[in-house]
Amino acid sequence: MTPRLDEIVPTDGREQRRRRKSEKAKARRAGGGEPKERKRSKFEERFNPNAAGIDIGSDCHYVAVPEERTEMPVRRFDAFTADLHAIADWLKSCGVTSVALESTGVYWIPLFEVLEARGFEVLLVDPYKIKHVPSRKTDVLDCQWIQELHSLGFLTPAFRPADEICVLRSYARQRDRLIRRCGDHVRHMQKALAQMNLKLTEVISSITGKTGMKILRAILAGERDPQKLAAMRDGRCRAEEATIALALEGNWRDEHLFELRQAVEFYDFYQAQIAACDRELEAKLQSLEARRPELPALEGKRKGQPSHPLQFGDGGYSELYRVTGVDLTRVEGLDAPSVLTILSEIGVDMTKWRSSKAFANWLGLCPGSKVTGGKRLSSQSRRCANRAARAFRLAAYGLQHSHSYLGAFYRRIKSRLGAPKAITATAHKLARIVYAMLRNQTEYDDKGMEYYETRYRERAFANLKRNARRLGYHLVAVEAQVPASALP
Repeated sequence: MTPRLDEIVPTDGREQRRRRKSEKAKARRAGGGEPKERKRSKFEERFNPNAAGIDIGSDCHYVAVPEERTEMPVRRFDAFTADLHAIADWLKSCGVTSVALESTGVYWIPLFEVLEARGFEVLLVDPYKIKHVPSRKTDVLDCQWIQELHSLGFLTPAFRPADEICVLRSYARQRDRLIRRCGDHVRHMQKALAQMNLKLTEVISSITGKTGMKILRAILAGERDPQKLAAMRDGRCRAEEATIALALEGNWRDEHLFELRQAVEFYDFYQAQIAACDRELEAKLQSLEARRPELPALEGKRKGQPSHPLQFGDGGYSELYRVTGVDLTRVEGLDAPSVLTILSEIGVDMTKWRSSKAFANWLGLCPGSKVTGGKRLSSQSRRCANRAARAFRLAAYGLQHSHSYLGAFYRRIKSRLGAPKAITATAHKLARIVYAMLRNQTEYDDKGMEYYETRYRERAFANLKRNARRLGYHLVAVEAQVPASALP
């Protein structure tokens, strides 16, 4: 059991020094001097006697308050809405001002909102930080352990953005779920075509494109002639008409056609749901406060086409620029959907993190530091289910063929450490760039691949000169024929 504040005894002569200071203070007060105000220790500043702890469950919650506040310091409440308000009333009657609760699934959300609306300071705590409960593990002991840790100031709250960003996050996460389910039915379409030996997926890049969907809908309408189906190809399709006609000769079995029809209908349904979700996202983005009320014309051509573009306005670029105040899509690898994902997870207030390093650490994009006995056990990055981190990693993965500063950085790290570590390192750099842009309201300036290779060559040459000087040699530069990207 952690000792109380008044039970902690200083050691190594600190008690004697404290007594001497106390005697000097008494002598000073006896001589008429003003008593000197004692500086509070960090432990005392973090100490919170009005703290409560709650163990969250799906059907009930266990609440613990300080033992001296009531005869029953631990109570069980059901999870109905009336019981949530009863929890708030009981905490008020016990003089509690701050509450810590564990983030368990989605069951904490209703109670968090009720307590926050009633004026409590609510700390949402990562379960990893409070899972080491001493002795046996029960719901009663869990809530008492959370209350004890919170009262001693040992708990730090998890990040939760502003309420309007939480609403935007709910829509963005729903859109992501719809896209994943839509992808399931695309695979069902591919399976039905494969069972009929229709090799459409082998000759066109995507069956959900203009050519693919036109051919699929014609098949479902009853067309079976490969030549007529192949004539429906779009002019931009790379495959020749004769090649597509050969791919569309197959076995037209009714059960496989039925499976294909249902897969296409499900795909159309989810596309309609994604469009409805995009309309809600547009309305929510328009309601957010603008950091740049007057929108300048967005210059330059956009990089590629997202696989699932936002279906409003100019693809969401203008609305995202208005809310963030900077054009994050100018960063290589980031498009409007990925910027929306990042914005919905972190918001626009970067003062929540003290630095870009702390921001990257929160995303789980920094090397780990497991050290014991002066020996490093592991430097693996912390596992993190952060959706913003996933967006940064996907953006980093897309830079492997980019002729940009970030693309050259990715390829150099990949040549030395491999693709997984290169993705993490590049995602870390992307996160710090986004942090600086949002924090300082500065636009991104890509200096290009040539600038990066020149700087890398200069650093490599400076290191060689320093090593040669240490060994007593003088290094002279000559015209090199090897590109900088090939340097180890």
